[in-house]
Amino acid sequence: MADPNITGGRELDEFLQQFSVKLEKNIMRSALRAGANEFKEEIKANIPVDSGALRSSVRVTTKIKGGRVIASVKIGNKKTWYARMVEFGTRAHKITPRGAGALRIAGYVVADADHPGARPRPFARPAFDARAARAATAVGAKIRSRLTAEGINLPEPG
Repeated sequence: MADPNITGGRELDEFLQQFSVKLEKNIMRSALRAGANEFKEEIKANIPVDSGALRSSVRVTTKIKGGRVIASVKIGNKKTWYARMVEFGTRAHKITPRGAGALRIAGYVVADADHPGARPRPFARPAFDARAARAATAVGAKIRSRLTAEGINLPEPG
């Protein structure tokens, strides 16, 4: 597994303090989005495909909350609410109808059903393990390119 610690974070923070808060947050927001997109692509490649709906639900969001920039990779939506069940699996359980209704399963009407459970098919965690280093590199490259666009040239790393 890649080392999740990024060296030079304190120096980067001190360097970014020279800029306006808005510019700093915009740079960090785009940089974190670039890193999250690395994870997004690997997650999409890892998702077991039946209909493709779960794969197409993967998206990256960014926000600023409490002065911190946050990037998230979100999986699932109202149509693909089952993302967590694919990732972690389910235990055997009984399915009962809501209210006084009945269930329709494979054309049959039944009062309840015993579900055998589902084995986990992880796609998100392996993606984060596989792409951590590439995501960190993407974040650094995006910061570098944004600072270059602002007229600040930085020496190449390494």
